[in-house]
Amino acid sequence: MDGPDGSAGAAGGPPRVLLHEVSKRYGPVSAVDSVSLSIGAGEVYALLGLNGAGKTTLLRLLLGMVRPSGGTAALLGRPVGDRRTWARVGYLVETPSAYPELTVRENLEVVRYLRRLPDRTAVDDAVERFGLTAYADRRARALSLGNLQRLGLAKALLHRPELVVLDEPVNGLDPAGVAEIRALLAGLAREHGATVLLSSHLLGEVARIATRIGVLHEGRLVEELDAAALARRVHRHVRVTTRDDARAADALTRAGLAPRRVPGAVLLEDAWSRDRPDAVATVLVRSGVPPTGLAVVQEDLESHFLRVVGADPAGSPGDR
Repeated sequence: MDGPDGSAGAAGGPPRVLLHEVSKRYGPVSAVDSVSLSIGAGEVYALLGLNGAGKTTLLRLLLGMVRPSGGTAALLGRPVGDRRTWARVGYLVETPSAYPELTVRENLEVVRYLRRLPDRTAVDDAVERFGLTAYADRRARALSLGNLQRLGLAKALLHRPELVVLDEPVNGLDPAGVAEIRALLAGLAREHGATVLLSSHLLGEVARIATRIGVLHEGRLVEELDAAALARRVHRHVRVTTRDDARAADALTRAGLAPRRVPGAVLLEDAWSRDRPDAVATVLVRSGVPPTGLAVVQEDLESHFLRVVGADPAGSPGDR
């Protein structure tokens, strides 16, 4: 990836999203703090962060919903707020909105009219693509949260935009719905070259769809990595359980290792232990505290994320 003022996104070609030291302050509070970012065509870029990290504020800045306190931002080669980009952008930020007394189909027809889409089949296609066929003639006020989310996504993507900005896109959906939307977004990027920028708390889903991940913490972009870099950087350790973890930790320390005790287990995080778990077991057996369990554990995206932001409670979610 080029630098924040470079001319190319990570996927090649001119960036569709370009931020340079963008900040947003509310009085003394920095909601977004000097974030620089470049995203190219065909990328699925996921923003991760704890509640209050600045994810939604950053998306709202990109869409011109709030003005930055500093820095510059551009979408599709034009400054944020340039109306000429809007025909090429689709978005769903925070709670999906709909005209409550209109049906699903009528809500989509309103969007088709406002977007000046000549294709009258666009609405029927969207109803089918987003699993709304059974609800097409139901008023929006009668929809479940999941189906209202589907309608919001259908409205955002009705015109098949080049850039899609989504805040928690699978909020309220059941597992089947989550899988459907995941496949749809991946297809938009892979088959149509669309750029997808999303925030999500479903880290497992993010790992399956994102080509690149950015971690926001206290308003700052503290880590950015692609799928290959994540695979290299995720943490591996040996997890040992015994009937007496204190004695086990002492025995491992005497053997020259550096055990770390967490509730219900002892962790070894050095390369020697990861490569020789059988030798670790031998040390424990000879010390009279044979392991009741021993495994080399590969942390997942959630564990890595929590470790990066310093919110990893005594080990990792995989250790609980």
